[in-house]
Amino acid sequence: MREITILSGKGGTGKTTITASFAVLANNPVIADCDVDAPDLHMLLHPKTLRTQEFTGPKLAEIDHEKCVECSLCQKICRFEAITDFQIDPILCEGCGTCAVICPETAIILKDRISGEAFISETKYGLMSHAFLFPGGANSGKLVTLVRQNAKEAAEENHCELILIDGSPGIGCPVIASVTGVNMGVIVTEPTVSGIHDMKRVLELLAHFDVRPFVCINKCDLNQQNTKKIERFCDKLNINIVGRVPFNPIVTKAMVSEKPIVEYSPESVVSQRIKEMWKNLLGRT
Repeated sequence: MREITILSGKGGTGKTTITASFAVLANNPVIADCDVDAPDLHMLLHPKTLRTQEFTGPKLAEIDHEKCVECSLCQKICRFEAITDFQIDPILCEGCGTCAVICPETAIILKDRISGEAFISETKYGLMSHAFLFPGGANSGKLVTLVRQNAKEAAEENHCELILIDGSPGIGCPVIASVTGVNMGVIVTEPTVSGIHDMKRVLELLAHFDVRPFVCINKCDLNQQNTKKIERFCDKLNINIVGRVPFNPIVTKAMVSEKPIVEYSPESVVSQRIKEMWKNLLGRT
């Protein structure tokens, strides 16, 4: 089973747009949207939910007022200032459990807190594993891990040979959970100063986890000088640039129509470049 993660060092580079197009071009993949903080791949793939699963994040402390003698130890020890007048603020509580340990009357217990939902859905391109972290919810990396586990189980049950993973932007915990153990990482970057900087950070992350890197330069014709910088940098490190996608307003029209660009306008230059990029990737797996 092959796993390919499409990621970027910053938001808005076209990562999800390209992932959606890869889902159209691939042969019965399992698609995983690991951007659980702000998922949007479903807007292009229109999944129909088959199964919903609650996600439990950090614990939430709760005071049993029948046992509580109001000694104030919990209020004094809580570094998050989550306890006031012997009431626990669910927003401030981090579920660390210190208050429960320090309470001499064992009047504080830790309860499960539902922080999000994970889904297995069906699209016309293949099964999809995705999730949504509730606003203010924590442990997005743990939820990403659940999304990937569900994707692997779905792939095994349905004899699928490929998992396409739409990672979240940046290099934080959700991204780490998106790339560990995959076969290759495709970095979608732009020919801008911030795009180049963030591409380098993601390349360092992939190198740390021994993931084979590839680069796609999106909107490559907007700044030829910066595109050349990316090409020289990748050539120096022997990193393969698998795609160069030009800027075209038709991509925005496809997004407004809620369709992958290769389906909305299959003969456009953008679609042709994405198709070429997909063939390049398949030749290197």
